[in-house]
Amino acid sequence: MTHDLLTDLRPLLAAEASAEAHATGTEPGDLEQEVWLRLLEHLAADGPPRDPADWLRRAVRAEARRARRTTHLERPYETEPADDRDRGPEHLALAAARRRSLREAVRRLPGRCPRLLQAFLSSEDPTYREIAGELGISQGSLGPERSRCLGCLRRLLTPEVAAREVRG
Repeated sequence: MTHDLLTDLRPLLAAEASAEAHATGTEPGDLEQEVWLRLLEHLAADGPPRDPADWLRRAVRAEARRARRTTHLERPYETEPADDRDRGPEHLALAAARRRSLREAVRRLPGRCPRLLQAFLSSEDPTYREIAGELGISQGSLGPERSRCLGCLRRLLTPEVAAREVRG
């Protein structure tokens, strides 16, 4: 029964999410994922809705409203990181060297990790939505993909950082 319900609702959800996503500035796939999650929570707590199509339309609109509210709250950072302010030329030179070595390490990463992390390191400070659009992936995939890429970067940098420490 649940499988049939999900199969029956799939085309309606895709159409509703596609219609609402443009106005919210989110990806239709992200909106769909949120509504599927809501539906699964509803099924676990209360069983299937009485009118699944109506419930789905209301859920899509509610998620679209939530997405609009959170999008308006996203703001880029106004300043550089705190450790770069009011420091002497030595500190600025060391910070620039650290940024250069980080960018070199990012370029050595596998797959699409270099493009993803370069987008996150951009001085323009793009939002998740802008990065997802630039890379052609869903906004919901950015977090897990970023975590995977940061893990690769951490493994790549660990031997380099450990080799520079004075021992003994």
